[in-house]
This record gives sequence, C-alpha cells and structure tokens, in this order.
Amino acid sequence: MRRLLCVAVVASVVWMPASAHAGDRQIRGFFGATFAGNSSFVDLENAAGNAHFTIGGQAAWLGEIFGVEGEVADTPGFFESGSSNLVIKSGVTTFTGNVVVALPRRLTEYSLRLYFVGGGGIMRVREEDNLGIFDITKAVPAVDFGVGALGFLTNRVGLSWELRRFQQVGSTSELTGISFGPEHLSYWRANMAVVIRY
Repeated sequence: MRRLLCVAVVASVVWMPASAHAGDRQIRGFFGATFAGNSSFVDLENAAGNAHFTIGGQAAWLGEIFGVEGEVADTPGFFESGSSNLVIKSGVTTFTGNVVVALPRRLTEYSLRLYFVGGGGIMRVREEDNLGIFDITKAVPAVDFGVGALGFLTNRVGLSWELRRFQQVGSTSELTGISFGPEHLSYWRANMAVVIRY
C-alpha cells in the first residue's frame, strides 16, 4: 500500500499540468553520501555508521511556497566496511513522498531558494552474509525530513543541495534473529542534485 502511495505521488507530480498554480515541475538526479547511521540490525562489519555512496532521483512540483515530491534512493553496501568479507552484499533503498515548504519564489528568483522537506514512505533493508545466518530482506515504514537549497544556472537547469534524516518508525520488539532488541535503522544523507525544470 505504501509503495503504491509513493508511485502515485511521483506520477501525479510528473503528469501535473505545467500551468497548475504557476508552479515548477522538476526532475532531479542526485548523488551523495549517508553518514552517522545507527542500526539494531545485525551489522557484522560494524559499517552502518560509516559514510556510504548513495544515488537517486526526485520528481517534484514546487509552487510559490508549498510543493510535493516523490523520491527513490539507493545506498548499496550499507552494511559493508570494505575491511572484511563477512557480508556479501547489502543496501538500503528508500521510497518516500514528501511535502516541501520553501521561501517564496518571488523573493529568491536570482539567488538560492531555501526549503524544508518532510514526509514518509518505505525503507527496504537487505543484507546477505557469507554463512546465510543473518540474511535480511525487509521493508519497514520510515519518515524523512531535512533542509535544502535550490538555484538555477539557466531558465531550465539548476543545482540543489540537501541534508536529510531518515528514520525507521514502528519498530517491533520481538527478537527475530536479525536484530539486537527492537528493530531500528536511521541515518543522515547529504546530496547534490542536477535539477531540470520543465
């Protein structure tokens, strides 16, 4: 259900009429890094807190102040440190729908436009170890929130920078063999995006 919600948000943004409230329709491709991760999932290489490369995309509609956004992001190797071979492959993928609150466009037409973003969706956690004892493939509900700045180099092309927090919600308290105590996963992400306005 939550996955369908994320798809619906992205689809509504992409196919929204350009004239709708004189807002901007934007496609953003980004890269960055996650850091300061914290997890109760079995982390054989103690890697969740390390910096990890992440890549993703966003589809957004941004009006004078308010907007909406759909995002998908993938962070491969989230539970891998590179210093041992205990984990074969791992990663965290997020699917989120968000509300955006930005400084009025008329005040920032020729400068960086600051904005706040927040919402929720699904966080898909996966890990495969050498012995197959602590393998994880699980989708959990999550929230995200953060701040960003957006500026355009031309009428159509711009750049944005963001800092976001991702946090699992609704942790279970049962010992399932894949976590120590209640399930928990959180991290920060910093990224830069190329923005196409259409």
